[in-house]
Amino acid sequence: MPELIHTGSIVVDMVMTIDTVPTPGNEVLATTTHLVAGGGLNSMLAAQRGGLPVKFAGLVGTGPFGDIIVQALTENELASIYPRVASKDSGFCVALVDKGGERTFITQVGAESDVSFKHLSQITINDGDLVYVSGYSLAATTNAEGLVRWLGTVPDSTVVFFDPSPLVCQLPEKVFQPLIARASIVSCNLREAQHITGQTRAKDCASRLAELLRPRAHAIVRAGKEPTLISSADDPHSVISVPTFPVDAVDTNGAGDTHAGVVLSSIAQGLSLEQSVRRANAAAAISVTRSGPASAPTADEVDEFLAEHR
Repeated sequence: MPELIHTGSIVVDMVMTIDTVPTPGNEVLATTTHLVAGGGLNSMLAAQRGGLPVKFAGLVGTGPFGDIIVQALTENELASIYPRVASKDSGFCVALVDKGGERTFITQVGAESDVSFKHLSQITINDGDLVYVSGYSLAATTNAEGLVRWLGTVPDSTVVFFDPSPLVCQLPEKVFQPLIARASIVSCNLREAQHITGQTRAKDCASRLAELLRPRAHAIVRAGKEPTLISSADDPHSVISVPTFPVDAVDTNGAGDTHAGVVLSSIAQGLSLEQSVRRANAAAAISVTRSGPASAPTADEVDEFLAEHR
């Protein structure tokens, strides 16, 4: 059975719910605060709950944050393929969630950023396996250079899914361009797509992003409540619009990760990209009605939701 080789990183999310993000120099009180393993774990769980086995190719540190991550991995029958890093703890992310469900992040990297080509070269890729790469992995030079070098060794037939992440807006083009050039699927939100392409309208972003891709590759642009757009490198200006599902959002943290994981699990089961995106839209809609980042639904829950929204 195909596996998802997940090269993203897991950090601890310090999730704080607030009324509104304070302006510079001001302060607000959080209504709730909790610590939970997040980052790459969210997309891993979404894929796993969608029926796709996951192989975690990331590092976990030693310390209180690393302990939270190991506990979460163990509870979900996941584990890193590497031993824990003894010399430093894992990183963490302060996630501010306002009353509208919008998120603001501040991240401190840790042991997860030390993944190198030496680590990645230990991975065995079998026929049908899929590879997930996150833009967050580009924050550290060792990790970024290792990923680019390793992706050059990945079989051409292997599906490589690249999620640029909000960090892409702070990176030079030369850092993320090699990943876009190798990706089979690039999936990003509208803000990220606007930054990468220099376009404003969602449809223009989807077309331009597809033009940057290798032959037969696809771009996915997620635009919040608006339809998700799909474009192909082979026909960039023929953009497919996949409707989203209106729900009352409680917490949008992890919605994009849920979308990515369900797209991948659906593709692995033989669905078309359009069918996969429809399932992912449904899964993301379910996830934002739940609190916490690891809110991805199961495949049965997605099936039930879709049956109710025909």
